[in-house]
Amino acid sequence: MSTPDTATSTSPSPSSTAAGAVPGPARWGSLGPVGLVLAGGISVQFGGALAVLLMPRAGALGVVALRLLVAAVVLLLVCRPRLRGHSRADWGTVVVFGVTMAAMNGLFYQALARIPLGPAVTLEVLGPLALSVLASRRAINLVWAGLALAGVFLLGGGGFGGLDPLGVAFALGAGAMWAAYIVFSARTGRRFPQADGLALAMVVGALLFLPLGIAESGTKLAAPVTLGLGAAVALLSSVLPYTLELLALRRLPASTFAVLMSLEPAIAATAGFLVLDQALSATEAAAIALVVAASMGAMRTQVGRGKAPVSATD
Repeated sequence: MSTPDTATSTSPSPSSTAAGAVPGPARWGSLGPVGLVLAGGISVQFGGALAVLLMPRAGALGVVALRLLVAAVVLLLVCRPRLRGHSRADWGTVVVFGVTMAAMNGLFYQALARIPLGPAVTLEVLGPLALSVLASRRAINLVWAGLALAGVFLLGGGGFGGLDPLGVAFALGAGAMWAAYIVFSARTGRRFPQADGLALAMVVGALLFLPLGIAESGTKLAAPVTLGLGAAVALLSSVLPYTLELLALRRLPASTFAVLMSLEPAIAATAGFLVLDQALSATEAAAIALVVAASMGAMRTQVGRGKAPVSATD
């Protein structure tokens, strides 16, 4: 998607959270802050496209299990979170955060198995967009909500006849979990230092999904090619974006960062076209543009009130 010290009205950026513990190579700085954010977004969405290619080998649940497992191992090695000195409430928060993270990823990848990447991300982004609109309570956000609803109406052709209804439901469910992820990311960030909470939550998510992935795909998950592609998905969708966003946030205004992160549906549609040959109709492209515009407007409104943007890696 997606630092504990940088929150919106409800959340820190999950990508930035992890990045706080993942040192980035100095050479990335030559891209410039805008380039870094765009590179992170491209990495996330092309990671999603790679996940779709991996699904015939490992299944949707298997891909999620591999991604969470590899990301958990990397974050544990880098963050080395402290296990002692936390209260029962601390552990309860991180467990709920991990469950939410697992549900968000699981629902999103189930959506990707049924509908194109661009529309899936567009529907998913409605979750944090709705949270942003509700948290702001400003009249201008009715405009952004209206734009988003118009985009969803266009995307569904007036009734989602062109998209798998179950895929649409999974994408909307992933969006709801993204909004919940934002809330519990903030709570975890307040209770755990650095990216410790994120690392521990990732372990919870991996432990939850590993049995599901094994049940769906069995020994296929242990195939070298499948493991390698799963690791690539985890690196593209989690580790690399964390690093790039951290470097960018050191030099980029929050308002600019919010607008750039709002481009995720458009980047996803591009990745779907280039990697998966998922072409968009003119109507679908217009729908995505409306949701992107609504997301940009809502995020700028939040930042204008002194609140930082939120991102997440799906």
